[in-house]
Amino acid sequence: MSSKGAAPPSAAAPDPPRRTGRRQQRVAAAVLLTPFTALLVAVFLVPVGYAIYLSLFSEDHEGLGFGGGRTVFTGLRSYLSVLQDPSFLSGFGTIALYCVIFVPLVVISALALALLLDSGLVRMRRTAQMLVYLPHAVPGIIAAVIWLYLYTPGLSPVIKLFAQADITIDFLGLHTVLPSIVNIALWSGLGYNMIIFYAALQALPREVIEAATIDGAGGIRTALQVKVPIIRGSLVMVCMFSLIAALQLFTEPMLMNQATPMVNSRFTPNMYIYDAAFRRNNYGLASAASIILLIVTCVLSYAVTRWSGRRERRA
Repeated sequence: MSSKGAAPPSAAAPDPPRRTGRRQQRVAAAVLLTPFTALLVAVFLVPVGYAIYLSLFSEDHEGLGFGGGRTVFTGLRSYLSVLQDPSFLSGFGTIALYCVIFVPLVVISALALALLLDSGLVRMRRTAQMLVYLPHAVPGIIAAVIWLYLYTPGLSPVIKLFAQADITIDFLGLHTVLPSIVNIALWSGLGYNMIIFYAALQALPREVIEAATIDGAGGIRTALQVKVPIIRGSLVMVCMFSLIAALQLFTEPMLMNQATPMVNSRFTPNMYIYDAAFRRNNYGLASAASIILLIVTCVLSYAVTRWSGRRERRA
C-alpha cells in the first residue's frame, strides 16, 4: 500500500522552560562554586588530611640517635602525648585568660566607636575611620616590633616618661605581659571590627531610627535598644572571628619570647606547635597538636553559632 498521506516523524519535543531554567541554575551554581571548592580542597582539606597522616607516624632513631631514622606507625600515641603534656594544657589556660580579656574589649570598643561614628556626633567621619583603621593595615610582626620597643626598659620613651613622674611600670613583668599582648592585638584589630559594625549600622533602615526618635528615645537608648539588637548577626560574627584569632595567637608572644622570660617557647598552643616542629623536629607531635587545636576551634565556633541561633529563635 502507498504511504501517501502518512505524517512525517515528529521532532523531539523541546524541554519545558522550567526544566531549562533549573539546568541553567545548576550550571551557574557549579561555575560559581568551583573556585571556592578548589581553594577549600587545596588550602584546607589537603593540609588537614596530611597533618592527620603525619600525626599517626613518628621518627624512630636507633642507638643514641645518631643513626638513620625510620618512620614508624604510632597510632594515637602523639595525641596522648600532647594531651598529657602540662605545657600544652597551660598554653590553653593562657589562651583562655587572653580571650576573657581580649574578646570583650575588642567587641565593646569597636561597637562603641561604630555607634559614635554612626550617631553623627563625630566630625570628619571619613578621616576618623581611616585613622582608626590604619593600625590594621600595619603587618602584625611590624606592630609587635613597634610595641616591643615601647615596652622595653631603657629604650621606651613611655617608661622614661613614667619614671619622671616617679611611676615604675614593667610592661613585660609576670602580671603585665599578657595585658601588654592584649594591647597589641587590640591596637591592630580594633579598626577592622569597627568597620564591620559601622557597615552594618549604615545598612539599617532610617525609618526605624526615625520612629525611635519620634517615640522619644534619646541617642543612647536608640543605640542600645534599637541599633544593637538589629545588628546582632554582625556582633556574633565579630565575636567568633575574635575568638578564632585569639586561639591562633602567635606573632606577639613569639617576639616577646626573646625579650622577657615571662613568655616561654610554649606560651600558647601555636608556639607549642612551632617548638615541636622546628626546634624538636617532632612533626608527628606538632601535627597532633595542630589537629587538636583545629578541633577546639571548630567546637567553639559551632558553640557560638548555636548559641546565637537559639537567642534569635527566642527573640
